[in-house]
Amino acid sequence: MSLLRLDKWISDGSGYSRKEARGLIKSGRVTVNGTAVTAIDAKIDTDSARVVLDGQELCYQRFHYYMMDKPLGVVTATEDRRQQTVLDLLPSSLRHWKLFPVGRLDKDTGGLLLLTDDGDFAHRVISPKNDVWKCYLAETQAPVTGEDMAALAAGLTLGDGTLCLPARLEALDGCRCLVTVREGKYHQVRRMLASLGKPVISLRRLSIGRLSLPPDSVPAEITELTDEDLCRVFMDK
Repeated sequence: MSLLRLDKWISDGSGYSRKEARGLIKSGRVTVNGTAVTAIDAKIDTDSARVVLDGQELCYQRFHYYMMDKPLGVVTATEDRRQQTVLDLLPSSLRHWKLFPVGRLDKDTGGLLLLTDDGDFAHRVISPKNDVWKCYLAETQAPVTGEDMAALAAGLTLGDGTLCLPARLEALDGCRCLVTVREGKYHQVRRMLASLGKPVISLRRLSIGRLSLPPDSVPAEITELTDEDLCRVFMDK
């Protein structure tokens, strides 16, 4: 049995803040297992309680998971006094859950960014030992070559001594290529390609594991992830 305050249960299982949840309880609009409950400090069993608000049953959800198509020019941070952050793009209904970005995308890099309030999940995605591969579409100033692919596959040592784990590089048309890495060092993809004499013009993350942005995704779009989506994150291509 796992007991939790009713106001937190409602907040976790709906778009209401804790303050709003307490108001709903006091007004007698909430029932637990068929009985009206007006005590805001009431505790319920998260495994078996049936909570109904205005005739609509609520589902308890401890953690929350979303993906965003991060726009260019927005910083990956929880707060910044001078620049717009990815959390500033969230609708008000999601802000009370204290979501945070999983890893980072540079200000000038767009694409798939995960947001969650589950620290264990975030650590699993970020840690290189878990081999969660992230794929980027890059446009460079010159086409990549077979030698470049071999260099990334072997693991690069950058000019400042930073050691990069083996990565995947696939040439596309013109000066476009796909770069797939399993770690997230500072400006890593840009620095790796620059070290090969192929400076990056634009960069966009397409996927994490087998979770990909939809082809018709637009910047700032936010989508809640399903259990199936979460499993895809930890699948290799």
